[in-house]
Amino acid sequence: MSARPLPTSTPSAEGVDASGVHALLDALETSPDIEPHSLMILRHGKVVASGWWAPYTADRRHLLYSLSKSFTATAAAFAVAEGLLRLDDPVISYFPEFDADITDPRSRAMLVRHITTMASGHAAETHERALETDREEPVRGFLLLPPDGDPGTVFAYNQPTTYTLAAILQRVTGQSLTDYLRPRLFDPIGIGDVAWLAGRTGRQLGYSGLHATTDAIARLGLLYLQGGTWNGERVLPEGWVEEATRSHLASGDETWSADWRLGYGYQFWMSRYGYRGDGAYGQYCLVLPEQDAVVAITGATDQMQAVLDLVWRHLIPAFGRTTPQADASLAERTAGLALPPAAGKPAALETAVAFTPYDGGGAELAKLTAVEVDAAGRRVTFVEDGHRLELGFGEPGWTVTEGPVPAAVSGGWTDEHTLVLDVALLETPHHVEVTCSLTDRTFTAKWRTRPLHSSRILAMRAPRDSG
Repeated sequence: MSARPLPTSTPSAEGVDASGVHALLDALETSPDIEPHSLMILRHGKVVASGWWAPYTADRRHLLYSLSKSFTATAAAFAVAEGLLRLDDPVISYFPEFDADITDPRSRAMLVRHITTMASGHAAETHERALETDREEPVRGFLLLPPDGDPGTVFAYNQPTTYTLAAILQRVTGQSLTDYLRPRLFDPIGIGDVAWLAGRTGRQLGYSGLHATTDAIARLGLLYLQGGTWNGERVLPEGWVEEATRSHLASGDETWSADWRLGYGYQFWMSRYGYRGDGAYGQYCLVLPEQDAVVAITGATDQMQAVLDLVWRHLIPAFGRTTPQADASLAERTAGLALPPAAGKPAALETAVAFTPYDGGGAELAKLTAVEVDAAGRRVTFVEDGHRLELGFGEPGWTVTEGPVPAAVSGGWTDEHTLVLDVALLETPHHVEVTCSLTDRTFTAKWRTRPLHSSRILAMRAPRDSG
């Protein structure tokens, strides 16, 4: 579906110093550990700066990882308002079929409110333990793990809490999260196509797996910034934003990064400035009430705190001052953002070549059994677990192939014997780096950032059957 674009303005018209945005872009682009994919900055309800680093584009859905949690909590807001969900009900009351199995008193005392605020009573992440306990029904596996303390007294970032909340929502609504949110959230605030990964049970994950555009992130942030209203109409229940975006429990100690120990709400983190939803490898929805601003970011980095530090250092001081002469250069710059392509030149071969894994392959991409390059040196095919993915390469910059797994490839031959390719999986934060040796016809492949849901290249895409 198409939606009305968010209103736009110039930085100076909304009291934002474009020089500060330039400085933020400089810092993001020169940091060796940060790969930015997109940035949107809104102030006073208007987009004052936005850009996507090629080969990423504005219309591309991007895996949001744990930023998905903030959308799940928003679904809970509607279910509460409709009388389908009560935050002070025991979690077990929504799963009567497990009632006889769940005997620990703390597990039985766990309320929906507790799983919504990551306060189940467990002292640490339980994801792997829950799956080990019951892989077919992770909710049951989670509820069979006795909490270490009383629910509501201890915070632990814990995926099964949000998974269980999502399971409850899908049970009481009779719909997937995306179907339930479409008429209540997505359509009213203009969010277009989204997709959400599902697990073995067929339920959408809730705690991760949402694929959405940067624009969708910005719209969610703006809805919360506006207290749950959109164009003057109430979308979220009265009072929900205030409850969802305050600290319900301390969220960490001095061993945690600075912006992760300031408290946790309903699937939102408190920050040094405002509050936020965020996801692994650099997906952010920053809501800054004091600045009347929203910042949406996607990217690929292991340095989550470093990105926030750069925003606080360069962008926060830019609110409330202007440099009108910098507006035009910023607009020109954001229109031409691009990631540097890998080095290498195209070259034709005498014949097509198939490369096999060097030294038996590695654990990171164990299912990748062959890399094939055509004689013209313009197509590369990845053979993974018997399935084939053919991609173009060899054009200047990035060669984009839509196909079953949207990807962009850069690089080429770095010498007469060595082919080096950087493969960006465009609906995710992830890249595969591939080096092929013509000398022994072998290849090596590694993830730049390791995917959290699957290690298969062919899984690096949004589901095509939801939204």
